[in-house]
Amino acid sequence: MKFASITSRLSSLGSEKWAVHIEARQRAAAGEKFIFLSIGDPDLPPAEALLNVARQQLRIGRVGYTPGNGDLKVLQSLSRHYTRQTGRAITPQQFLCVQGTQNALYLAFQAILELGDEVLLFDPYYATYEAVIVAPGGKPVPVPLNPDRGFHMDIDAMAGAITTKTRAILLNSPSNPTGTVFTAAEVNAIGDLAKKHDLWIVSDEVYSPLVYGDNIFTSPFSDKSLEERTIVVSSISKSHAVPGFRCGWIAASEEFCARVLPISETMLFGSQGFLEDALAFALDNEFVENTVIHNAYASRAKVLVDSLAASNRVRTRMPEGGMFVMVDVRPTGLSGNAFARKLLAEEKVVTMPGESFGAASAGHLRVALTVAEDQLAEAAKRILRVANRV
Repeated sequence: MKFASITSRLSSLGSEKWAVHIEARQRAAAGEKFIFLSIGDPDLPPAEALLNVARQQLRIGRVGYTPGNGDLKVLQSLSRHYTRQTGRAITPQQFLCVQGTQNALYLAFQAILELGDEVLLFDPYYATYEAVIVAPGGKPVPVPLNPDRGFHMDIDAMAGAITTKTRAILLNSPSNPTGTVFTAAEVNAIGDLAKKHDLWIVSDEVYSPLVYGDNIFTSPFSDKSLEERTIVVSSISKSHAVPGFRCGWIAASEEFCARVLPISETMLFGSQGFLEDALAFALDNEFVENTVIHNAYASRAKVLVDSLAASNRVRTRMPEGGMFVMVDVRPTGLSGNAFARKLLAEEKVVTMPGESFGAASAGHLRVALTVAEDQLAEAAKRILRVANRV
């Protein structure tokens, strides 16, 4: 039988990037014990009040169809949330409710790319970014970030990568996997390039509530002059520890949302009403559990970084945001993939090889901060044992 070309384009961009994690899960199902630091699946409980809203609305029968862009109640909540965040009026017509950030990314690139269009993305980048660009026929153009500069951008390198085929810049801050939070000056420089070359900015902001220390999150969407070309994708999966809710959205201009709604309706006509109600509640309220989650990730990162600090075989730095730490294993002479494989085989610690996130993170491991501090400290000991044996 003949398949569409999209199946070939995506054939090498799927589960193979998670090969170490998948093997460990299969072995764990057979009874082996591992420390899993591979997937950003929050281990801390979400706010009970948020769960109660979902339960209550489910019990009263909020299981019918919803409008393709979301019920007015949740759109109004998004409007209030972004009006507070940006300091300017954002209307309910500037949002599309979708099934998580991954769905939002897919939808965004379906809406703006033609066959052969190029998208600039910072390398390292999240493991599915290539696929959402390639799916509609686009071409990812990685712009390498220097790990020795904390994976902060080189705006000249970004400018030099722009061609007549460039259609968009994909921005992720705080970054998965690097934990980098781009400064206001860096985000403004991206905005200037986008305006100069008439480019879209797709801004993945799912980790924006998880920023640490003196770092400050900056969104291009806060700049009114960039509104017409900025597409924000986000969700409450990480900030509220409910990835299974699949409560995501797009924030953009009214024109973008109106033009793209038919595509969204073709993919998924509406969301689950009881979960939209929970999303609205999440956006309109503050929860002590969210503060606990935020502080736990910062504290866990410090435990891991401090536990590895004395070694000359691995290097780490405190993330500026997000829920991951990048561990540099280049001093061992091993690739990230080889080190991750040895760590799995010899010490039963499961991480993601840096190579899963692009060429610039080769020789690194991405470590998820999704276990308790004592387990992270134990994982650090095991990482050091592997590093010292090489």
